[in-house]
Amino acid sequence: MKKILTLALLLFGFAITANAQKKIEVTDLPKPAQDFLKQHFSNSPVDVVKKDAEHGEKGFEVKLKDGTEIEFWKDGSYREVDGGKKPIPTAFIPEAVKAYVAKNHPNEKITHIDYGHKDLDVDLTNNIDLEFTKEGKILKDKKD
Repeated sequence: MKKILTLALLLFGFAITANAQKKIEVTDLPKPAQDFLKQHFSNSPVDVVKKDAEHGEKGFEVKLKDGTEIEFWKDGSYREVDGGKKPIPTAFIPEAVKAYVAKNHPNEKITHIDYGHKDLDVDLTNNIDLEFTKEGKILKDKKD
């Protein structure tokens, strides 16, 4: 009986996981997400698009063929752009953040930006981790 119950719970867990990250088409994304991809990432084809329920928040995850990963909130606004070790486009990054990076780390490029609930996390090509308020005021500047 224990084996059957364990198997049933495992199958239920797999079903929930599969539902949490369901593959969809780019055209299924909210219009702001589609526009963001066209405007900032038109040179890199989309590899995978998933509907994602991370931390109880519904949103979307897009992986590009060049390895860049972009997460969107359920309304289609971007939440995170991760280029891995590669620089990402910066037109959508707040001016205060770009100005801080240009002044304090002029030889580095932004590889990652993540909007949390309280702050904005930015990573640079030299493994510097920056934290800003959502308004662009620096909170932390340190090397990993």
